[in-house]
Amino acid sequence: MSRLQLKPSPSHTVCRSTSCATPSPPFFLLPASSSSFSRSSSLQLPLGQCTRRGQTAIIGCATSSAAAGSEARSSSSSSSSSSEAADSAMSAAVRVTAVATIKITVGGFLNSLRPSNAIDNFKDLIGRSLYLELVSSELDAKTGQEKPTLRSYAHKVADDDAEVVTYEADFDVPAGFGAIGAVLVTNEHHTEIFLEDVNLSSPAAGDDDDGADAPLLAIRCNSWVQPKSGGAAGRRVFFANKPYLPSQTPPGLQSYRKKDLEHKRGNGSGQRKATDCIYDYDTYNDLGDPDNDADKAQPVLGGSKKLPYPRRCCTGRQTTKDRKTETRSGDIYVPRDEAFSDIKTLQFSVTTLRSVLHAAVPAVQSTLIDPSLGFPSFFVIDKLFEDGSSCHKPISSASSAASCRACSRPYATAPATKSFSSTHPPMPRDKFAWLRDEEFARETLAGVNPYAIELVREFPLKSKLDPAVYGPAESAITADVLERQMGHVMTVAEAVKQKRLFMLDYHDLFLPYVHKIRALENTTMYGSRTIFFLCDDGTLRLLAIELTRPASPSQPQWRRVFTPSTDTTESWLWRMAKSHVRAHDSGHHELISHWLRTHCAVEPYIIAANRQLSEMHPIYQLLHPHFRYTMKINALARSALINAGGIIELSFSPGKYSMELSSVAYDKLWRFDMEALPADLIRRGMAEEDPKAEHGLKLTIKDYPFANDGLLIWDAIKGWVQAYVARFYPDAGSVTGDAELQAFWTEVRTVGHGDKKDAEWWPKLDTPESLVQTLTTIIWVASAHHAAVNFGQYDFGGYFPNRPSIARTKMPVEEPMDASALAAFLDNPDQALRECFPSQVQATLVMAVLDLLSTHSPDEEYLGGLETAPWNDDDAVQAAYRQFNERLKEIQGIIDGRNTDRELKNRCGAGIVPYQLMKPFSQAGLTGKGIPNSTSI
Repeated sequence: MSRLQLKPSPSHTVCRSTSCATPSPPFFLLPASSSSFSRSSSLQLPLGQCTRRGQTAIIGCATSSAAAGSEARSSSSSSSSSSEAADSAMSAAVRVTAVATIKITVGGFLNSLRPSNAIDNFKDLIGRSLYLELVSSELDAKTGQEKPTLRSYAHKVADDDAEVVTYEADFDVPAGFGAIGAVLVTNEHHTEIFLEDVNLSSPAAGDDDDGADAPLLAIRCNSWVQPKSGGAAGRRVFFANKPYLPSQTPPGLQSYRKKDLEHKRGNGSGQRKATDCIYDYDTYNDLGDPDNDADKAQPVLGGSKKLPYPRRCCTGRQTTKDRKTETRSGDIYVPRDEAFSDIKTLQFSVTTLRSVLHAAVPAVQSTLIDPSLGFPSFFVIDKLFEDGSSCHKPISSASSAASCRACSRPYATAPATKSFSSTHPPMPRDKFAWLRDEEFARETLAGVNPYAIELVREFPLKSKLDPAVYGPAESAITADVLERQMGHVMTVAEAVKQKRLFMLDYHDLFLPYVHKIRALENTTMYGSRTIFFLCDDGTLRLLAIELTRPASPSQPQWRRVFTPSTDTTESWLWRMAKSHVRAHDSGHHELISHWLRTHCAVEPYIIAANRQLSEMHPIYQLLHPHFRYTMKINALARSALINAGGIIELSFSPGKYSMELSSVAYDKLWRFDMEALPADLIRRGMAEEDPKAEHGLKLTIKDYPFANDGLLIWDAIKGWVQAYVARFYPDAGSVTGDAELQAFWTEVRTVGHGDKKDAEWWPKLDTPESLVQTLTTIIWVASAHHAAVNFGQYDFGGYFPNRPSIARTKMPVEEPMDASALAAFLDNPDQALRECFPSQVQATLVMAVLDLLSTHSPDEEYLGGLETAPWNDDDAVQAAYRQFNERLKEIQGIIDGRNTDRELKNRCGAGIVPYQLMKPFSQAGLTGKGIPNSTSI
């Protein structure tokens, strides 16, 4: 059988340039027994009407007349085998087959119901729905310009898979075309498509004689391509998986690299559309809604010395009547590639529906009577976890059912959910643990907020606030009080010297807001200090709690120290004081340790990376997996969680001042150089540098589960980053000379965290070592830090008496004393404590949210997981990543061993919840373990 070859009609000019506007010419399909063409036997065929793979026709762009009798193919790949194949292919003309894989999505299914789908089906039938262009890495030797791209329409070859559709295009690549460095993809469907990858292959790439094409180049895309219709460009560039520093970019790709970044930056104007992929900055001016409710006005966070804050993604929405606040209409924009996958969206919806329905019954019942109604008994609180609304098969519509099939089916039939506790009860081992001082203390080391405890380094304790405004600075906690609680085993001076005293210090942070918060309904606030003593067995003993109300124009400062006691009245006051501190810790955790230090602080890194680092930059490829879903979950948080009137304001003690408090914390506490785990531990006095110790640190408390396990993860991340950086940056000059890298870091400092741009503590990227430390810190915060403060929320806070989100009533002994409140307390202290707890509405809402936030999605990608192995095929990089993966598996085993070591009393013992939050891997669902690559929920 004679081979067939394409020849352009002599009546048309062939143009393969990407900028040429000449219409695509018709082609003749001719027998190709020689380099000459027999026009008498020609069959006309439109460009793009491709044959099935394995047939004898070669479909694609016609070669130039000089190369009409030969075929060529080349490719670039960073693996040695692919490089050799590409080099050998350059010497001869070859056929290259491109296979594009498109993922079937929920949007695609729904769009298939539209009339425009018939047009798309026709385009698929004639092979004119997906247009591919191969880009050479080289410039034309004669002109010094970019070589014309090789163009071809791809034809659909398979759609029987429920998850993907494949398209193929064949190219005649002339000799001397050079290594293929990128592919341009034009979507001529009427709807967007999600392009997973484009794989190039050719018979010339292999030495076997079985006729099968051998792999030549794999281009990972995993991105949305918008339709060309409707005025959109519909054309994207995807680079080969070989990373290049800016100075090493092949000449033929330099302009593509530059233009792709310019497209992501946008022009800084206009409202963003959901289909856009533009990254830009704005202040947090979208939390309030003053046009609809004056009580929902919120100050702008960021852009001022008074309320500094990190930046968020710009949406371009118009401002409200006050010209300061952004309007809240519709979904909050995030760049298209930052959206949830279908599986994540479905899981998020199912979990939300299950949790909210469970919360809705008591919430509605409470609202019909009194929105501030508390729980009538602890029996009713316990029943909340034993009974609940039944939620069976919440996904029931036809489109949702089809959506399940389009995804990977883990939630095709949602399970029946009787109640919260039916799947994973909070605090499962000891129902009464929340009452014990030992558990209160243990959770500062192995709970959901292990970032708050610090060493007492001087005594007496003193406030840094102005005493003329807030009252005497010196704490009411005296040496006599502490020594009595320590059983006089040593003096306070000795305890401080031996590093045996620790505290939770929520005094100076909350005290300036006490009177503002107290002006709100059904909430109260104090400044607080809580002191612990380190016992010989490595556990902490809770010694004293100080609650302070600052001075006001009408009242002097009030403060009192509460301690454990055998006296009945003092014992109940002690329980109430602990509930207040727990509420303070809950607010600190949610607003600062969790939201501010992970979600909020990471978003500027994502924006800057996409604006300044090309997708072919090795550091972009390193960081990209650690940015997955963060911008989308942050947008959802601004929509319903941290906004005015949102769940945080409704259910946490600071109320409408919650986000303002997080701005104060950012101003006073946040430093990038202290976000690294070792630096954070040293700053809090929980560790000191020791070159001879493991990790180079000596922990102040040896049995500190978060720090013990976290340092293993930190070192593993750093080892991986060191190996990766060494592969691309051999010396200081290669770091300082990387224009994109320096632009990225400059933008992080001066724009993304611009309110702190003049701080002297910002690290400089001037050596490989400083680059390693910076990247390790970013990855740690986005992955392990977030996991430590997120995935234990339901375990520790789901049963709200253990971690109430709010304290609603004042201490009954606060002066001037309320005689009726004191009498009610003395008559029924159990009821007084329950009235201090969250209301039924607040408790059920918070439980629903914690259930949602603590759940792993079925498509979760975990730190060091093989599903997110590096994009490129560099042998050294792949080997380092495999070593990283193996080390994390070892750490899993180490943590399991620690959790069964009865000498480690802060993580092993009767009724104690084992510390698993730093275990790298997990199954989907509510597991209380697992470190996702990113801040993804």
